[in-house]
Order: sequence, then C-alpha cells, then structure tokens
Amino acid sequence: MKRFLPWIIAAVVIFGIYSWVKGINNTAVGYEQTINEAWGNVNTSYQRRNDLIGNLVNTVKGAADFEKSTLTAVIEARAKATSVTVDPTNITPEQLTAFNSAQSGVSSSLSKLLVSVEKYPDLKANENFLKLQDELASTENQILTARTRFNEAVKPYNTHIKTFPNSIFAGMFGFKEKAYFQAVEGAEKPVEVKF
Repeated sequence: MKRFLPWIIAAVVIFGIYSWVKGINNTAVGYEQTINEAWGNVNTSYQRRNDLIGNLVNTVKGAADFEKSTLTAVIEARAKATSVTVDPTNITPEQLTAFNSAQSGVSSSLSKLLVSVEKYPDLKANENFLKLQDELASTENQILTARTRFNEAVKPYNTHIKTFPNSIFAGMFGFKEKAYFQAVEGAEKPVEVKF
C-alpha cells in the first residue's frame, strides 16, 4: 500500500489542479456569455430607436413644411450610427468610443428635431407624432438600462480574469479585458437649445 501512496497523492493533486483551472475557464466563459447577451440587448435597444426614427421623420415630413436641414441631420446621424458595429467577443475602448460617438450624433439630432417641432402646433397635436415621441422617450430609457446592464455584466468578468492567479490562466486561454460604456465627451454639459 505504501508504494501506491505517492501515486494516489499525485493523482489527487493533479485532479485538484485540473478542477481548479477548469473552474477558472468555465467561470470566465459564463461571464463572457452574459456580456454577449447584454451587448445583444444594447443593440436591440438601439435598433428599436433607429426603426422609430424612420417613422418619426416620415410623420414630421407629412405634417409640416419642415426645416430640411434638421431632417437631413437626423437621417444622416441614423445612417452613421447603423454603420458602426462592435464585435462583442473583442470589445475595445476604441470600438465603444466610436459606437458611442455615432449614437451620440443620433441623440443630438433627435433632440434638435424634437425642439424645432415646437414651432408647429398642428404637429404637436398629431396623435401619431405624440405616440412616436413617447416611444422614443421609452426607447431612450431602454437604451440606458441596457447599457447599465452591459456594464454590470462586464464588471464580474473583468474582476474574474484580472485577479491573481486567474489572470495567469485567463491569458493562457485567450480571455481579454472588456471595455465599459462611458459617457460621450461633453455629456456633462447641458444641451443648449436655441429658437
């Protein structure tokens, strides 16, 4: 029995190390899947906003002799925002900055559109327009919630892969730190509205 004892101890140690490393990997995979799901929810919220913008622009066009430059700015911002894509498996701060910048352009153009609509009393009373305006406000809240949940999903993943000794094995398995959503530059300043 004594001659098998070293082999038994070695087998137990090897199995323990294997289980520990497997746990590090599988936990990181689980967190990464949560991030991918959260990113999908962010994209779904932005897609809903982009779909609503088309309806809003058509409603405004049909209801008022509207300032063409404002409508053009909204349409162009929407096109730019839909052209920026981010790979959720390899999110970098640069990708998120570009994505945020494009989405910020949409938000800015929309706020200008909604402010300039105030000049048109018939449009403000239009039931379709009011419904779209409410849906856009609701969608903006959904976007905020989705972005917050994305950041909440990134935190445990980054913590898991950056803590020692997980960081050693996470690097070996190819897990990289994910970027957080941050406010776009200038977001701390209030929006200036001019009539």
